[in-house]
Amino acid sequence: MSEQKEKTESVAPENEKASDTEEVKKENETVTVPETKAETIREKEKNDDKNQEPDDDESAVSLYGMVNSIFEWIQPLLVALVCVTMLLTFVFRQVTVSGESMQNTLQNNDRLIISGLFYEPQVGDIVVISHGQKYSSPLIKRVIATEGQTLSIDFDTGDVVVDGVLLDEPYTFGETKRLTQSPMEVPAVIPEGYVYVMGDHRNASLDSRSEIIGLINKKDIVGKAEFRIFPFSSFGSIY
Repeated sequence: MSEQKEKTESVAPENEKASDTEEVKKENETVTVPETKAETIREKEKNDDKNQEPDDDESAVSLYGMVNSIFEWIQPLLVALVCVTMLLTFVFRQVTVSGESMQNTLQNNDRLIISGLFYEPQVGDIVVISHGQKYSSPLIKRVIATEGQTLSIDFDTGDVVVDGVLLDEPYTFGETKRLTQSPMEVPAVIPEGYVYVMGDHRNASLDSRSEIIGLINKKDIVGKAEFRIFPFSSFGSIY
């Protein structure tokens, strides 16, 4: 009995030691658990950051693509606007008819497009003129004869002959008479650099038949009237 007791008592310290060891392990485990969670959280944050980076890149790419698409859409419009501006500035211009001297071809307040780039006046052209010999306002008339051509006008019959050929003038309104206001002799030959002009409404036009307008220097011709843009009911060519 005494031996058994001793054996039992000798076992107890070992159990106690084992128990202490387990407690230590448990204590160690309880200490390491928070570290493991912290590492897990840090690892998760890193993964989240990695996952977010592509999203930021995708957003940047998407924004760039949108801006590029808008620019591609606007660019043709800008180019077209610049081209139209240059055409209207250097090639075509808009003018408004004032008066009745070109009836019935043109009416008061008609809006026309004229072109003046590299323009050389021809017989029959309707031209806009900056001013006359003694007239400071712009004019719109028809070219009857150009430099070097011979010209004769029979004011009794209204016949206009250029280079020996009778002009066919279906556009005239009224008879071609001599003007009573500062009348000018018709030159037999048109001088170099000048043109002779008259309005289609011959009885209501102040033109080269008068000294007030006289012969027109080609440098004073702004351009040739090409077509009418207003009123819309008469839109189109004026020839």
